[in-house]
Amino acid sequence: MSTNMSIPKQLETLTTLYQHGYKSDLIEQSLSKIINLELLHAHEQATHLRNKLSTYESQYKMDSEQFYEKFMAGTLGDAMDFFEWISFYEMWHSVQERIKVLGHSS
Repeated sequence: MSTNMSIPKQLETLTTLYQHGYKSDLIEQSLSKIINLELLHAHEQATHLRNKLSTYESQYKMDSEQFYEKFMAGTLGDAMDFFEWISFYEMWHSVQERIKVLGHSS
């Protein structure tokens, strides 16, 4: 049996079931596994991005946070490396937020 419901609608359906007292070991185990897999994937992404950031930090002798502040203040110029670095830094921050949310769920 498959459903064409969107993910948010499916989650809403599960939430409604649980609010009405329904419990399912299968659902709980499945959701826990999904969250743990997503958390593992996010950690892998964070490691990959951290390695990219480290390369720029070594090359430019500046940590990424300092770079971000200077770049956003407009004091560094517009080298292509800087746009790549800023992208990696913002992606890394996004992954950190995802890890924080997923970590509180598990």
